[in-house]
Amino acid sequence: MAPILSPNSFEFISGSASQTARIGERLGELIEAGDLICLEGELGAGKTCLAQGIGLGWGTNDAVTSPTFTLIHELTRLGDDDVLYHIDLYRIESDGEVQLLGLSDLLNGHAACMIEWSERARGIVPDTCLHIELVALDETRRRLTFNAYDERHLALLEELKRVAFGVGE
Repeated sequence: MAPILSPNSFEFISGSASQTARIGERLGELIEAGDLICLEGELGAGKTCLAQGIGLGWGTNDAVTSPTFTLIHELTRLGDDDVLYHIDLYRIESDGEVQLLGLSDLLNGHAACMIEWSERARGIVPDTCLHIELVALDETRRRLTFNAYDERHLALLEELKRVAFGVGE
């Protein structure tokens, strides 16, 4: 299925886990320090699969897994000092718990961040992000809806559309 495109969003149907990881990889190749990628969706919707692709594209050699008890993983990349924080808020139940994590300090623009279950921190997470909602359509297919509203993340979304789908060439 072809992606549905608009200036600040697009929707894409992934046919497999590997396709979900590949779109994540394309996105990971584009993110920079200060970018915030927010992943939302039910359990099993493909957030971690997408996050693994993002980590691979960004260039980490570290394993990108769902943090079970360590809610924040600092991923490093060979060749530079850039950091990608992988944050999983599955076990978080309130904004107060998010405050205790020091999430605001991580969102200061000095590193790229991706947050799984970002809806659990709506009071903390800024709107200046690339928001990706994942929905399981069946056992293998996932609907990914990408939305951006600020200048940097709109540019990131446009570049992703270009590299992943050839839009704007």
